[in-house]
Amino acid sequence: MSAARPVVVVTGLSGAGKSSILRVLEDLGFESIDNPPLSVLEEVVREGGSVPVAAGVDARTRGFDSEGLLGLLQRLRETPGIAPQLLYVTAEEPVLLRRFSETRRRHPLAPGGSLGSRVADGIAREEALLGGLRDAADLVIDTTELPLPELRRMVERRFRVVEGNGMAVSVMSFAYPRGLPREAELVLDVRFLRNPHYDPLLRPHTGHNAAVAAYIKADPEFGPFWQRMTALLDPLLPRYAAEGKKYLTVALGCTGGKHRSVLLAELLAAHLAAQGWRVDLSHRELDAAGRQAAAAGDRPTGPEAAGQDTATGATAPSTHPGREAPPCTA
Repeated sequence: MSAARPVVVVTGLSGAGKSSILRVLEDLGFESIDNPPLSVLEEVVREGGSVPVAAGVDARTRGFDSEGLLGLLQRLRETPGIAPQLLYVTAEEPVLLRRFSETRRRHPLAPGGSLGSRVADGIAREEALLGGLRDAADLVIDTTELPLPELRRMVERRFRVVEGNGMAVSVMSFAYPRGLPREAELVLDVRFLRNPHYDPLLRPHTGHNAAVAAYIKADPEFGPFWQRMTALLDPLLPRYAAEGKKYLTVALGCTGGKHRSVLLAELLAAHLAAQGWRVDLSHRELDAAGRQAAAAGDRPTGPEAAGQDTATGATAPSTHPGREAPPCTA
């Protein structure tokens, strides 16, 4: 049986990066269509043969209706041989305002008159018009702090057409205070391991550092956790692949996204690669710190330099040196 044909519908806020995503998908071999009427889109998908389709659909689309788009996606999901996905792209309002200011473009929903002529008016109207599409999306990409090369890499990882039944696995580290990665399917919290942040000699370094790695591995809980984590994932990933899943993201988080999660992500990526999985490894906070250093003209010379001085948000523990106090929940 031939694999289902990918159909990616890209929607979201104007100025957030929909056009850039469509260009990346086109480079990946998708037939790219920008703002077709929904009736035309359904016809193109059903009669388009075997070529993957990427379509940009937003408030500019003739006859746009969020409920209508969700209905179309549901009909396509019920059609054999078609695998539709909804991608929603967004960004924070100050960033959208700056982008429209820099490009001197008019927001499509801020035409003036009683509707309001300010870009902020258009953003508010567009968010209301898109309704529940964000909640219904298979993937939400927030481009607020996402440079174009990283956006391209994210889209390529997610939507590159994989030959056969292979599944690509993305392993990433992150910091909890900066929010969960929206693209993650599996999230593992490693904040229970002792934290090198509280050792002044280890604090400036990252999980790439040998001394930091030795410090974390010396935690009595490290070995049992590693065994349980791999015992969970090793049989789970083949089941995902057998169900036809083409892409899986495993995210490991700690407080600063600099020490423990980085080490565990590196070890897990190597473990999965040794089993034959196609693995992509990234460190969200270290990558962001490296971009900030480069923008400031202070380019890091290695992974440890890239991770220096990231905000951890940690508070000194009172009874367990090297560990955070457990969070208080009501």
